[in-house]
Parts: sequence; C-alpha cells; structure tokens
Amino acid sequence: MTDPTPTGGSAVLVPVLENNRFDEDLLTRYLSQRVDGFRGECLIRQFQGGFSNPTFHLQTSDRAFVLRKKPPGQLLPSAHAVDREYKVMKALQDTDVPVPRVHLLCEDESVIGTMFYVMDYVEGRVYTDRLLPGCSAEQRTQMYDAMNDVLAKLHRVDYRAVGLDDFGKPSGYVARQVARWSKQYLASAIDDTPAMNHLMEWLPKHLPSQDEATIAHGDYRIGNLLFHPTQPRVVAVLDWELSTIGHPLGDLAYCCSAYHLPASSGRGFDGNDIQALGIPTEAQFLEDYRRRSGRANIPDWTFFIVFSLFRSAGILAGVYRRSVDGQGVDARMAQAKAAYQDIAARAWEIAEGS
Repeated sequence: MTDPTPTGGSAVLVPVLENNRFDEDLLTRYLSQRVDGFRGECLIRQFQGGFSNPTFHLQTSDRAFVLRKKPPGQLLPSAHAVDREYKVMKALQDTDVPVPRVHLLCEDESVIGTMFYVMDYVEGRVYTDRLLPGCSAEQRTQMYDAMNDVLAKLHRVDYRAVGLDDFGKPSGYVARQVARWSKQYLASAIDDTPAMNHLMEWLPKHLPSQDEATIAHGDYRIGNLLFHPTQPRVVAVLDWELSTIGHPLGDLAYCCSAYHLPASSGRGFDGNDIQALGIPTEAQFLEDYRRRSGRANIPDWTFFIVFSLFRSAGILAGVYRRSVDGQGVDARMAQAKAAYQDIAARAWEIAEGS
C-alpha cells in the first residue's frame, strides 16, 4: 500500500526481505483465530519501498489484508509507533476521513518478533512523485484539490468525540515538536550539519503565539494518499505513525513543503511550471484550505514552513542512520544523507531570509 512504482499505480510486491522474515505459519494460525474473514492458506509478500515500518500484503483464499509492523533492531525512543497508527485509524473509521478498516493490534512480540497491526487492503494508486507523472493537468488539479479537502476534513474532526482525548496534549504542541525533533536528530546524527545546528537555535526563538489543537497526521503528503484506481479522489490516508493531537498548520506546512524545495531533491517543485501541470500555487492551496477549514487566516506561515523542513531533515537523518546501522529496508535509505543536508540548508536559507 505504500511506495509503488514511480509513476503511480498498484504497489510493487516482493518476497519478504531477509531482515524482516518471521514465522509465516505461526502468523497465519494466529490471525485465523482472531480476524474475521481470514481463513485458508496465506501468501505473504512485502511492499517494496518505504523507509519506516515494514508493510506486508497478506493474500488469503478470498480476501487481502495488510500487516504493518515495527522494524527489527534498536529503535529511537517513540519511533515506529504502530500502536498509535492503529488507534487513530480505528477512531476515524466512521468519520469523513478515508482510512482502511483496522482489525487487530498485536503487542505480543512472540508472534512475529515485533508489535504489528492488520487492516484491510484497499485497492488504489499511490504516487511517490508530487508532480503526478502520467496524469493530465485536469487530473492533477482534481487530485490536489482532493488532498486539500481531506486534510481540512481531518482537522475538522472533534478528536474528543472520537475517543482521542488521550492521544496527545492539546497545548504546547509546537514547542514540544521542536524539542522532540531536535532530540531525535541529535540521537541519530552521524555527521555535523551546520544548518541543523542553526535551525535548532532559531526555532525555539520564533515559536508562534497562537496555539491550536486538532488531529494532526504528521506526514500528510501525496505519497501517503491512496487514490481511487480510476477517479481523482482519495480512498485512504496511510502512514499515521507520526499522528497526534497538534497544531493543524504543522500538517498544512508539511503538505506544502514541496513549494519550497528544489526539484533535484526529489521532493520539490522548483524549476517546474506547476500551473501548466495543473498543480495549484501555494497561495491557491492555502486559500482553499482556509475556506474549507473555516479559518480567518493562516498566521506564522514562515515558521511552520521552516519547522516542517527541519523535521523532514531530521526524519531523513534517522533514515540514514538506520541504513548505516544495517537496519535498512530500502536501498534508497543510503541516499538520505545528501537529502537531509540539502533540505536543512534550504530551511536555514528561508529562516535567514525572514
């Protein structure tokens, strides 16, 4: 369900990678006794790609499921929280936010070695390239509009009404996030990166004055959305491991980070005529979100953009560290060093310009 072919389409499935193997017969017996509709023999394959929680396709005699687990090895504190993914998706099952239906969370590490959960397999298309290659300009416009609409719907959900009162602290989110990602970066850093050092000093001094609290996805972007096989609408939002109760503009800024990154990073729009491609300008995207979410304005935008890039750099620094430590789940992990350093440099450039 994550990271398929570069041009978008059904995810690529491969045999389970060596460092993620487990007792498949034991898992099959375990799920047969606990998940409705899980019966018969099960073919287990791994989704190719993805830098975080290993994800597997489980094909039974008449249904398909998806299993997502923590990776093996020594992990950073609070990272790879598959239990949080499970909890938030279960809470959102009956809202306007499209999520796969979840079936089971297993915290017993004796089953496959790490905590995991199981959800429905949802048929659809995932695009890892924000430029949506292979789509027409009209399709891109509609798909970006759908992404905008779903984000606004998520932020309109009353987190208390869906049972997420204890999912995160409703105040002080931004300050905690700055401290958390600074700590995570320092725990995973191998090479000294001056831009990251500058950002860790700049961010605490420029915290926004207004505090807000909604369900925050934490990694909301095109690559984590599953689009209908033929229609330009979102059928599932994926990868909720960074979700919490937090400031909605953090999600919005992360979603808009491509507007501030070079195309050479593989993550940005710079150098492309996005309007000719049918992709809205940042101003258009922000106005559509403001209207849908009922906001009067979008304050402290520069701060949120700088922070979202800093956090992206911190995540990629952790990806690079895991590849160095031999915990890689994808060959591209080793390329993360240059990516996080380039993103940090752009974030500091924006901060200095402010």
